[in-house]
Amino acid sequence: MVKKKSWIWSLMVIVLIAVTSYAFFLLTDRTPLPEGFVYGNGHIEGRDVKVAAEREGRVLQHSLVEGESVTAGDVLVEIDPSDAEDLIRATEAELTSLKENIAAIDNQLSTWRHHVETAERQLQRVRSLQAKKLASQHDIDTAENAVKEAQGQLQVLRNQRKSLNAQVEAANARVSLAESQRDKLEVTAPLSGTVLIRAVETGEIVSAGQPLAVIVDLGRLELKVYVSTHNLNRINLGDDARIRVDGLERYFTAKVSRIDDFAQFTPRDIHMPDERQRMVYGVTLILDNTDNELKPGMPADAWIRWDTTAEWPELLMVPGS
Repeated sequence: MVKKKSWIWSLMVIVLIAVTSYAFFLLTDRTPLPEGFVYGNGHIEGRDVKVAAEREGRVLQHSLVEGESVTAGDVLVEIDPSDAEDLIRATEAELTSLKENIAAIDNQLSTWRHHVETAERQLQRVRSLQAKKLASQHDIDTAENAVKEAQGQLQVLRNQRKSLNAQVEAANARVSLAESQRDKLEVTAPLSGTVLIRAVETGEIVSAGQPLAVIVDLGRLELKVYVSTHNLNRINLGDDARIRVDGLERYFTAKVSRIDDFAQFTPRDIHMPDERQRMVYGVTLILDNTDNELKPGMPADAWIRWDTTAEWPELLMVPGS
């Protein structure tokens, strides 16, 4: 009886060892890539833009909601325009006063032009009388002084008019600048995309250049993977690719859009099927993200089909390390 139990226990141990070995084999074995494909991995990147305030001030309101879409030109943040509007009103009042002064000067200019013409005619008349011995030199001097006085006053008025013109130009420039500053208090979306980060609150005082939000174009996401020199020579621009991310139970399509022309050391956060491969080349994939399911920062696996005659397998496996 003892021998029989010993034999049964020995058989159970052997079966357990066999099952454990087979399970370990299944867990550690990786189906190699089929011919015509290259594997890579990396993190999804997007074209993101930091939206910043161009002028300082208090935020009156904003329409920033993380995850929401915006269109280029949409007003995202409104900063209090009171200071700019006060400056515009003050400068416009100054312009009104200057224009009134110019109108008064123009009236005086018209009057003194008439005085100059009258004085010059009088001088000509006195000279004619002197030629007939009917006017003295004193009469000539008096007439000439009258012409000079009228011409001098006319020149003074012209200089005043010129100075007022310069002041009007400066005031107009200040109004234009103030209006430009006021327009910059409405912060608009520089591109169509999705609000990734909102970094401002209503009522907050912001300074010029302070980031208010980050917008990313989810329609133009990229994934940069790294391949060996051997595989690089197989890949061409426009090659089809498929990617997969954790948590999304489907593959996304992509195409090779850029291939680096220089080698680099394997980045620390990148897994290579052959860990002995030290020098790699970057290959950028442009992703089809029509449903906006993919987000920047997501880790992703990618398979590039360099042989256009190869059929896509139903299940794509990550090569073993």
